[in-house]
Amino acid sequence: MHGGPRLSSRSTPRGSTAGALGAAVVLCVVAGCSSAVEVSPAPFAESPACRSVPWPGKVGDAQHVATTSDSAAVAAWGDPAIIARCGLPPLGPTTLECVTVDGVDWVVRSLSDGSAATTYGTDPAIEVLVPKSYGPAPLQLPAFGPAARELPTNGRHCS
Repeated sequence: MHGGPRLSSRSTPRGSTAGALGAAVVLCVVAGCSSAVEVSPAPFAESPACRSVPWPGKVGDAQHVATTSDSAAVAAWGDPAIIARCGLPPLGPTTLECVTVDGVDWVVRSLSDGSAATTYGTDPAIEVLVPKSYGPAPLQLPAFGPAARELPTNGRHCS
């Protein structure tokens, strides 16, 4: 079992990213009559590239939803929420699955109740957590291509 993010059995994101990604907690909560997705910003969320990341207005059919964070480096869509965070440390060489979607390289890993994708070859990295109800993460990644292409690159590519 990997130490990466996990989505709970209710398909609301929660977990921490271990190893090269560092530790960060991502939770989804419902507060009173209104709901907002609680997302902890990534370690380098305040980097210039993440402060102006062009998040999509929607991901597939999932509309943008509010988060409890005031950071421009986090965003969420739908219910259960697809969560994206900019500002993770860049990934080093890995044996995990690496896919190219619309010219952007992503490292994808399965979670018990969804999947996660992290940009590969960008510094900082973007992480996208996708609940199982949306299908595998790569199906949702085209929406994040414009944001990922805005990040500085570090020369790494899927091989």
